[in-house]
Amino acid sequence: MRRLKNAIDELGCLNGCAYLLARLLSVISADRLALHKYYFVTQPVAQKRWLAARRGASIVVKKISPSDPIIKAFPRPEAVIASRFEQGAICLAALKADEFIGFLWLTLGAYQEDEVRCRYFPLPKDSTAWDFDVYLHPEHRTGIAFMRLWDEANSFLRDRQVHWSLSRISAFNGNSMHSHARMGARRIGSAVFFSIGTLQLSFATVSPYVFVSTRRDCFPIFALAAQRNASSEPEF
Repeated sequence: MRRLKNAIDELGCLNGCAYLLARLLSVISADRLALHKYYFVTQPVAQKRWLAARRGASIVVKKISPSDPIIKAFPRPEAVIASRFEQGAICLAALKADEFIGFLWLTLGAYQEDEVRCRYFPLPKDSTAWDFDVYLHPEHRTGIAFMRLWDEANSFLRDRQVHWSLSRISAFNGNSMHSHARMGARRIGSAVFFSIGTLQLSFATVSPYVFVSTRRDCFPIFALAAQRNASSEPEF
């Protein structure tokens, strides 16, 4: 009951209960049962840096190539990292004293999700990007590394005339939802994915609203418009 109360206090009643159900399913069979709930959000690319020029100077952010040895320090499976690069994804990694402390990923086109079976198309194509998997080492999650990463990501996007960045956020990650809200993110939709072995059921507030997938090459495709309800208040 204490876990239920804590989850509800952090995520709200519906998301808190769904989170505990997802945890229960993973305990029963992590390989065959899974529940995920995502919010689709849009945020404007910041037109100026959030950190003053000298702040965060000890943190170096650089674009990583698929052959960079630092990839060995990434807390993700090698196959997942390889798949991202094959899709043309851009990885910006943060280093302090030459040690990896975090990363942020971007695509300037479609992105094949690696947690569930689906594909995202950010729209409008020429002025919208997709950002995903913003990770920071636990020791740096309360410092300025997060803003340092985003300053460089926004600079990268501004140089390419990108005005919006879309992403999906787990409804079970309260910290991520609050961080995106502070950067001006607005919710434009949501989706729930329930998996039983190779069967995947998805229910979304955007098209396709309901999708049944029985094979790895069968999945819903979400074409998400950056300015859809972008003027509404944050809904996190």
